[in-house]
Amino acid sequence: MGSLSSELAALAERFAASPRVYADANIPAGIVEFMRARLKWDVFFVMEYDELRRAADEEHFRRARDMRRTLVSLDHDYLDDRRFPPSQTAGVLILNAPDERLLARLLLRLDRRLFRAGGVGGPGEAAGSSLALPLDRRKLDAHLDWDGPRDPARD
Repeated sequence: MGSLSSELAALAERFAASPRVYADANIPAGIVEFMRARLKWDVFFVMEYDELRRAADEEHFRRARDMRRTLVSLDHDYLDDRRFPPSQTAGVLILNAPDERLLARLLLRLDRRLFRAGGVGGPGEAAGSSLALPLDRRKLDAHLDWDGPRDPARD
């Protein structure tokens, strides 16, 4: 049995009708608004909480996991598997685009091809896993040329 917050987060995840993400401090506010208004994502934005604005990456990683939310960032430090083990995350999504217009375009593709399409699949994924967390225990470094999840059967 976990903490009250982790137990409630798991319950919220089960009933989530939209992707649940944790946007760290380097995600532009305009992109957070885009995720909420256009994509209808459930976004926890750290800049809206004084105590989290300057928190260390490890704190954001831990909180996103405990809240059962995909951590969304522009920070490539999260790709370090020694500091941030994939097995200890509800998912990490690193976005790569030079401006907000192209970030929005990338997010539209991610929404359609990853979050709304049933996730990336993969070894150990349970049947009926939540569409709200398609990267559970995984990381994705998404660039403008990202064209969807890889099909392990074709690799």
